[in-house]
Amino acid sequence: MELIKNVEKETVFNLAAAVPAEAGRVNSLTLSQMPGAKVTLFAIDADEGMSSHAAGGDAMVNVLEGTGEITINGVAHEVHAGETVVIPAGAPHAVRGVTAFKMLLVVILPA
Repeated sequence: MELIKNVEKETVFNLAAAVPAEAGRVNSLTLSQMPGAKVTLFAIDADEGMSSHAAGGDAMVNVLEGTGEITINGVAHEVHAGETVVIPAGAPHAVRGVTAFKMLLVVILPA
């Protein structure tokens, strides 16, 4: 069983470089999808993003490059490279690129 996929194991690599940024697009790369957790890498162009939705678990967003806007329960949070925000389970949220940005999303789901 492959727990972490789509990246080389036992090799040092740049996580942000693992998903390409493309003009006018949102690209993603699933790194793990298990019953209790999902790990996904995103590259989001400026003024692109994901409309309001909710997740069944707590979602931790770690910004790797650029600047994004994460709106949680109607409150916009500007996030920059090196910053992290946690979205509570069930909270409506949306994601938008202020500039092109990359983020690592970890969702922890209840048992």
